[in-house]
Amino acid sequence: MLIADVGLAELLWTTLWIFFLFMFIWVFVILISDIFRDHELSGWAKALWILLLIIFPLIGSLIYIIVRGPSMSERRAREASQAKADFDAYVREAAASSGGGPTDDISRLAALRDSGTITEAEFQSMKARVVGA
Repeated sequence: MLIADVGLAELLWTTLWIFFLFMFIWVFVILISDIFRDHELSGWAKALWILLLIIFPLIGSLIYIIVRGPSMSERRAREASQAKADFDAYVREAAASSGGGPTDDISRLAALRDSGTITEAEFQSMKARVVGA
């Protein structure tokens, strides 16, 4: 038979080790991405940090977090505020690009009605939506 004789304690211990493995990988990825996002570090400094993280992963991670931890949070906060500002600017631009307001919408609807694309009833219902909005 192919059934393994695994007890509950072994299963829990293995699950704990897998959790810590994924947690370590996650921290390692965050540190590597922070190194590459930092524009204040030179190329040589980035290479040395990455070399330290690869050769001594646990000690290197702890040293990086102790030495560069405060600047990591400042960079993340700055990137988040920049992303929010970019998104807000995009929303304002997208909202403003629809035309000159209800008068332009009604004139476009009138042109559609005059060309026969929409009926008078459709024109009136769309006009009511534009004026009511």
